[in-house]
Amino acid sequence: MAADLLSSLRRLLGRWSRSLLAGCLGLCLLLAGCSSADGLSGSYVDDTVAVADVLITTVGLEADDPSRAEAEQEARRLINEYMARYRPRNAVNGLSSFTTMQTALNSLAGHYANYPNRPLPEALRERVSKELLKAEKNVVRGA
Repeated sequence: MAADLLSSLRRLLGRWSRSLLAGCLGLCLLLAGCSSADGLSGSYVDDTVAVADVLITTVGLEADDPSRAEAEQEARRLINEYMARYRPRNAVNGLSSFTTMQTALNSLAGHYANYPNRPLPEALRERVSKELLKAEKNVVRGA
């Protein structure tokens, strides 16, 4: 009788500990997904400057650069996260810095989506770089 009770208690504790472990793991994954692990700080000015700097560097890479594919993947991720964060915000999406940034990001995202294995054409590279620099200047001065 005592042995049966002890074995039932062990099974119950085993199930409970597995459930607790699964719950903790789920909570950790949820918190990791909600954290700012995307590299964006939540400050529009800081994020715009940081994203523009990364994209200017990525756009400036040569076609035969071995790190180009990885840099373009990171650029696509940043573009998606930046637009997802700031497009819905009415206080931001009417600013000239945002519309200029959005134009540049849409151009880059379109190229990366339609021509994933091709380098940026020189004309697009110049235009996007110019727009990113303009967005950076505008956001720093508050426009």
